[in-house]
Amino acid sequence: MSTIKRTPQEFNDCTSAIIGSAMRVHATLGNGFQEVIYQRALEIEMSLAGLSFTREMEMPIFYREELIGTRRVDFFVEGEIMVELKALIHLEDVHLAQALNYLEAYQVRTGLLINFGSNSLQFKRLFNKKINPNLLNSINSINS
Repeated sequence: MSTIKRTPQEFNDCTSAIIGSAMRVHATLGNGFQEVIYQRALEIEMSLAGLSFTREMEMPIFYREELIGTRRVDFFVEGEIMVELKALIHLEDVHLAQALNYLEAYQVRTGLLINFGSNSLQFKRLFNKKINPNLLNSINSINS
């Protein structure tokens, strides 16, 4: 899967702080644990970093501007960044595609896909170019 390279200015947000928190977790725990262990440790690190977040936030999913269900995102940080965690030997294109689909379905502009399962921490910054203002208004009215 080809991805377009983004400039740091396009990610002028707290993704660096989230990645730094994930790096501290991986440096301490290494690989080999289940995803929920990394999720709990990342919750501690992000709190220490002063980030505001919701863990396992229920997010609406729309189809043709109709609410068809919900799914929980691992973390929703600073009210704008979706964070999906994995604990796999290596990330594959299907995991990236899934995370991008979530961004589009949730109408969130920025996301992070973080994998704790490899020898070195893997992460991908994701950017949703398909923001739909009508859906965004629907989501905002649901979350209010």
